[in-house]
Amino acid sequence: MTENTVLLVEDDPADVRLIQRAFGKLEKPITIIRLTNGDDVVDYLGGKPPYENRALHPIPSLMLLDIKLPRRSGFEVLQWLRSQSSSLKRLPVIILTSSRHSADINRAYDLGANSYLAKPETAVQLQDLAARFRSYWISCNESPDLSDGVAARGMR
Repeated sequence: MTENTVLLVEDDPADVRLIQRAFGKLEKPITIIRLTNGDDVVDYLGGKPPYENRALHPIPSLMLLDIKLPRRSGFEVLQWLRSQSSSLKRLPVIILTSSRHSADINRAYDLGANSYLAKPETAVQLQDLAARFRSYWISCNESPDLSDGVAARGMR
């Protein structure tokens, strides 16, 4: 696991630019790894080719996951992740999506999401969300051990 590394799973390039810009303005940098579809997320986290080299493709500290993705939905990715027998199933997952439907919110939590955030409507709101995200998930939250036996440090 690499501290301060976030796996951003988002297929909309405009949203990616806004998210990367908002996180880039934070005082302590966060490395963002971006994937655009659910199948690639499963391959990446599972260490399948072309992502088997963990030096180049590290396990992130947490994942920001959209639910509307090509090939495999965010719900399917979350269900796969939580079904893993390894410590990978502990990876914190924050749903970041445009849906505010209670059915989607409930389903995400039922599948094991750690948090559900609706995408802000403006760049200023997104910057505020990024700052609050960093304050809680990066500075305060104690990270789970994802190393299958090797002690992990918090995301500080």
